[in-house]
Amino acid sequence: MMIKISKLITIMCFLAATAVIVLLVFFPDTLRLAQEVEKPKEIRQTRVIERHEAGSDEEIYDDTVVGIVYNDNISAKIPLEDWEILAGVLNENFDADVHEEQILAYRNLADSDSRIYIAYVDFDEIEGVYKRMWDAKTLATRPGTLELYTLDMVGDRVPCVIVRGMNGGGEHTLTAFRWNQEAQPEDSPATATSAPVAAPFDKIAEIQIDGVITIQSVERTQAYQLGLSNGKDFPIAAYGRDAESLSILDQVEITYTYNAEKNEYEQSGVTRVPGRQVEERRVREILSGGARGFEAFITGLWYFVRPDGAIDSRQYIYFDPFNKEVIFYTDETQQVFTWQNSGATRYGLYISTQNISVQTLRRSVDIALESLESIRVKVFEDVRLKIGNDAGWDGSYRKATAVIAVVSSPAQAVPAHINAVYNGIIGRIRFSTDGMYEITLGGVVQNGRYSFYTLNDLEVLELRHEDNSRETYTTASGTDGTLSLKRVRIGANGVQDLHEPAILLLREENS
Repeated sequence: MMIKISKLITIMCFLAATAVIVLLVFFPDTLRLAQEVEKPKEIRQTRVIERHEAGSDEEIYDDTVVGIVYNDNISAKIPLEDWEILAGVLNENFDADVHEEQILAYRNLADSDSRIYIAYVDFDEIEGVYKRMWDAKTLATRPGTLELYTLDMVGDRVPCVIVRGMNGGGEHTLTAFRWNQEAQPEDSPATATSAPVAAPFDKIAEIQIDGVITIQSVERTQAYQLGLSNGKDFPIAAYGRDAESLSILDQVEITYTYNAEKNEYEQSGVTRVPGRQVEERRVREILSGGARGFEAFITGLWYFVRPDGAIDSRQYIYFDPFNKEVIFYTDETQQVFTWQNSGATRYGLYISTQNISVQTLRRSVDIALESLESIRVKVFEDVRLKIGNDAGWDGSYRKATAVIAVVSSPAQAVPAHINAVYNGIIGRIRFSTDGMYEITLGGVVQNGRYSFYTLNDLEVLELRHEDNSRETYTTASGTDGTLSLKRVRIGANGVQDLHEPAILLLREENS
């Protein structure tokens, strides 16, 4: 009898050990979850997903956000049409096959709305080449503001393509497309013999507003991280001016949530935010950001405010923490100081500078925040070296409402208007001596005003469209009558190249 009991115990121990080994090998996540059941639940907070500027000390994205992919590779797998200009590229393997797919963002010059489109490029197994499978229009129109990335917005591990940017009216836009798993047969990728049964992407969000649009990242459970369950969808919040209020600072917060039945984001709430509350919140954010946060706030051009409250555009200070410079300008005299050190104060920033020409001339600048558009400046000079009758820099300064380039050589007066006709991929463009232009392409006519001028020894062409949007190009004339245009942006740092292909125009002989 004892022998039978001993054998039974041995068999039971063997079976138990075998079961533990099977769980460890084939179901390790299950055991890990079981161990965490007794742990207290963490407090989950809403986070805002935003892309930081490249080159900063911070990570490109918050490390708690899962599934975001951003790719700066600008190499397209297929050639575009002559009337299309590439604006962005995103590489991603949506269907989990051996070939990587690609999302191309491009501008269609034949589109009168100047909208930015996206195209889906997939690999054709039969022909062995990449093909363009699908196109869709977004709300963005300005390529220089484009952001293109993927994100699991719904929480079911299905990637969504996010296209952010600005339109010609200065509004922020967001267009989101969700990968359609039903677009391809489950047993094979797209081929010539297994055509898609639906569009590869569904548009689930399309928002534009004269404010900020944020995707709020709600932290998801450990089970979602391990692939055992779905997570919560990310709501979208859009902040814009309150049209029913007379105060320009009053805002509305519009919330959008995902509707699974309709497969789209719907407006779920509107909250009015008083202007005083908006300003106080922004002021707290600026002052709590430390030296770096305040440096980002003061970056740019600030005009002096005279005692009577009027803006004096002849006297200004330009802060450039990126290039480590502070420029003081008055009475056609420009003084450039090297930004040496800065430290956060209770109400702003304290900067120590040194003149780039006279190194013994030092100047300290104490900056205090007055409002979201004004600062108070106190300048301390090195009294041991006083050159001339220097201007009084102490006082209030107002941020420039329009970005004006601060350059070593000001814009020069040149003939702004010509009488000529050119042809190119953008169509047939006629410049008239009255300052008007006309572009004709595929039967579509676009009109507006134009002007030529020089800036930093560069010849610049500015096109002002009928919808008040603008396009700026640097120009180069050839001996054979050609005109080359390169799209740029004019800002406080001067002329910024947008790295778009040059547009070649050929002048008509009889023009």
